[in-house]
Amino acid sequence: MKKEELIKGVHYYFNEEGLMVFTRQYHLKKGYCCGMGCLHCPYGYEAVSEPKKSALLNQREKNKK
Repeated sequence: MKKEELIKGVHYYFNEEGLMVFTRQYHLKKGYCCGMGCLHCPYGYEAVSEPKKSALLNQREKNKK
């Protein structure tokens, strides 16, 4: 995905610390897990190595409750 194709509020937003966060829609358009542990990863962190993968999945589960 080229930078000029990104739409603020659709593909990304800025969090409270001023950092750019990519949305689920951005990741789906990208088409794969990059392994960086992105907050909105729709791929179940499949490319993230253990033990970080388990920690991220546990945190996501806690946030659902």
